[in-house]
Amino acid sequence: MKPYLLILFTSMTLYTFGQKTMPLYEGQIPNSKPSPDKEKTSINGGITVVDQITKPTLSIYLPNVKSATGAAVIIYPGGGYWVNAIAHEGIDVARKLNDMGIAAFVVKYRIPNDETMVNREIGPLQDAQQAILTVRQHARDWKIDPKRIGIMGFSAGGHLASTAGTHYASPVIDNPTKTSLRPDFMILVYPVISFQDSICHKGSREQLIGKAPSKEKIDWYSNELQVTADTPPTFLVHASDDEVVKPENSIVFYEQLIHHKVPAELHIYQKGGHGFGLFNKTTDDVWLDRCKAWLSANGWLKQGAAK
Repeated sequence: MKPYLLILFTSMTLYTFGQKTMPLYEGQIPNSKPSPDKEKTSINGGITVVDQITKPTLSIYLPNVKSATGAAVIIYPGGGYWVNAIAHEGIDVARKLNDMGIAAFVVKYRIPNDETMVNREIGPLQDAQQAILTVRQHARDWKIDPKRIGIMGFSAGGHLASTAGTHYASPVIDNPTKTSLRPDFMILVYPVISFQDSICHKGSREQLIGKAPSKEKIDWYSNELQVTADTPPTFLVHASDDEVVKPENSIVFYEQLIHHKVPAELHIYQKGGHGFGLFNKTTDDVWLDRCKAWLSANGWLKQGAAK
């Protein structure tokens, strides 16, 4: 390959996958078995996905300094715990958040696999918690207010986000500095929440905790059962006609948030199905605009970064 073509290709890669992409862990990746790197990116039905992820990364998208609010959102794309829908539920969202003055971080988290992990069920949560730890520890470097760091998850990424938001007191990573792993807010978009038989997305459940999980395990990962008064404020979006992840997932989580007096806002569209990303084409309404209003109303978009 000619040098100028190599430079062009490298530039395109960096642009596509973030302003900067860094390994999520320094040194050895916890809970990993030695295995070949089989990661691949493909386009399925117009959706860009990354498969067989064993080396998690954090892609950093920082807003223009003049418009930066100091707020940050860590994004977990969906994909049923089989893939990461890295573009329309990751990169595209990060750029829109930058337009709102919000720093954004896309997590390419590991896919549960007995061949590559000692304990498959905690691998994604380790990556979710490590991302929160990393962003909070680097808040000053990235001009972020460490008390205004939220998380966002789509579909199975919504299950991962809601797990991080309800299990933060049970760390599955090393955290010698005792840095808080609690996100300050959550944004959950058509999320998998419950692993209960009646409303769960069985594909996500089986991929994370197996085909014959115990009742205790099902309950532990049914995040509506893990809500407390200290669960972060949450914004939820779903569609009534979602036949992949039932809207009852968002509803039961919202009900528990209200029961525990946690600030919450729920938007359920009449139509939209599953996986619409930023834009539900069945309506002129833009859920991200509603989300921005919610963030602003709660004071997370006040101007000012970390000093």
